[in-house]
Amino acid sequence: MNEMLAEEILRRVDEATALYHRLVIVVAPQREGKTTALRAVSRATGAPLINVGLELSQRLLELTTKQRLYQVPRILDAIADATAGALVLLDNLEVLFDSQLRVDPLRLLLGLARRRTIVAAWNGRIEQGKLCYAQPGHPERRAYPVKDFLIVEAATPTVNFSETQDDRT
Repeated sequence: MNEMLAEEILRRVDEATALYHRLVIVVAPQREGKTTALRAVSRATGAPLINVGLELSQRLLELTTKQRLYQVPRILDAIADATAGALVLLDNLEVLFDSQLRVDPLRLLLGLARRRTIVAAWNGRIEQGKLCYAQPGHPERRAYPVKDFLIVEAATPTVNFSETQDDRT
């Protein structure tokens, strides 16, 4: 399955080069092969695979809580810029959903994908045509319409949660 997933990601990367936001999101729950597939894409393309949780957290440690609120987009952009690659693979995005950081994870990824192709591993599901992170009622819940980016589903969703009023679009 991981080989097929890596091949599908590579196909979507080719398609993304023609888009304004060159963003490919690999969607699946945890432990469904996203990281393994991204490693295969990295080997095949030479593109860097960045552990966002690790890289961003290390740089945020130096900042005060207030500084963190304003610096996350700049820091993530600098991390991607440091690779000097036209294709950047992002894994372990969970830190971006931390409510204390007050960032919109999808908007942040779309911004990064204006100057380079971004492939991002997203722990979640496609539910009723929306890209979702966390279950309804969870404080980090996000649900976005699937538009302005490409999707690769790593696993077929087995559970569809109904939309709730705390879905943030």
